Amino acid sequence: MNRVLIAEDEVRIASFVEKGLPASGYTVMIARTGSEAIALAHSEDFDLLILDLGLPGRNGWQVLEELRGRIILTAQDDVDDTVKALENGANDYVTKPFEFVELLARVRVQLRESVSTKTTAPQTTLTAGDLVLDLLTRQAWVEGQQVEMSTKEFQMAEVFLRHPMQVMSREQLLNRVWGYDYDPGSNIVDAYVKNLRKKLGSDRIETVRGMGYRFSP
Repeated sequence: MNRVLIAEDEVRIASFVEKGLPASGYTVMIARTGSEAIALAHSEDFDLLILDLGLPGRNGWQVLEELRGRIILTAQDDVDDTVKALENGANDYVTKPFEFVELLARVRVQLRESVSTKTTAPQTTLTAGDLVLDLLTRQAWVEGQQVEMSTKEFQMAEVFLRHPMQVMSREQLLNRVWGYDYDPGSNIVDAYVKNLRKKLGSDRIETVRGMGYRFSP
């Protein structure tokens, strides 16, 4: 299982990513300061570092200068910073605010590029009975027939398949599919569950009254 170090001092964002990546099959550790990120990177074996430029103490630029490897930087939208970061060793750059599905895609690209150095390949498909999700092509099949799904529908289906028989609350689904800056009072989760039931079968996703939804393989 790939290990990802997240260097981020904003609690809401760190918590959002810390919950989302393990749900997608990654082991995660959090650093709140630049010094902590450097210490962890030297003492632990990580496959990828997600690094915020605005860290307290030793900032992201100082961390980037000291560490080398696979690094994705996050910061506000600034073209000069993007160019500087890439020229100084970052592998990729994500601007805030970002959606989890975008960050997850970038993480997968970075780790897929290094898979030849690993002894085992990462999981590329999820299967539940006659339902198959291809995580690389973002395609879905039911009973051997391809099913057209939007990006958000696929992301929600992936969360369900990674947590079979587990009750997922609306808040959990909002955080993992739409991100930390989405309105928690929105009913969009219910709308997308309705769509998934039409496409994947109404009996696959059960409503657990007062708690959320449960996927039954």
